[in-house]
Amino acid sequence: MSSYDAADHALVHVDLREGFWVFGYGSLMWSPGFAFVERLPAVLSGYARSFCMWSIHHRGSPEVPGLVLALDAEAGASCQGLAFRVGPEVAEQALAELRERELVSSAYLEHEVVLTLSDGRDVPALAYVVDPAHVQYTGPLSLERQAEVIAGACGGRGPNCDYLFSTAEHLAQLGMEDLELTELSEMVRHRLKT
Repeated sequence: MSSYDAADHALVHVDLREGFWVFGYGSLMWSPGFAFVERLPAVLSGYARSFCMWSIHHRGSPEVPGLVLALDAEAGASCQGLAFRVGPEVAEQALAELRERELVSSAYLEHEVVLTLSDGRDVPALAYVVDPAHVQYTGPLSLERQAEVIAGACGGRGPNCDYLFSTAEHLAQLGMEDLELTELSEMVRHRLKT
């Protein structure tokens, strides 16, 4: 039994016979959790990555919410990440696993977006985008507030700080350093030492 209810979500129609692409901009980059046949750096235009979603499952709890990254629609913005191509032979299973993970609450919306891959191709892909009308949407938070929350939260997938550190480190290793996440990591490490 799935922990999400498909009736609560507007799901993208995916032609499983062709396989599909999915965009990773947070933990999917370093822990996709599904089989893929291709992985390439990619850019998504029109969205910004930010800690704008309360996490009450994976990196926090209802009592002590954490923060997770989400894509927030923003004119003129762009987000670097990884595009994963899932082959048709595992597409059904991979899509079910993705939806189980990403749609654990209705805070994310499943969208079809267009990614520009590092080899110049533009491809349609799934992306999980924050619903700004959802109660878990934080809106803009100062870096100080983000650091305070992330330093103190823990959820089913572990400490909130590990999520931040892993994402920032993987982006840097891929040559896509997110300076805001690097600064935030330093602030959280300082809080954890004091």
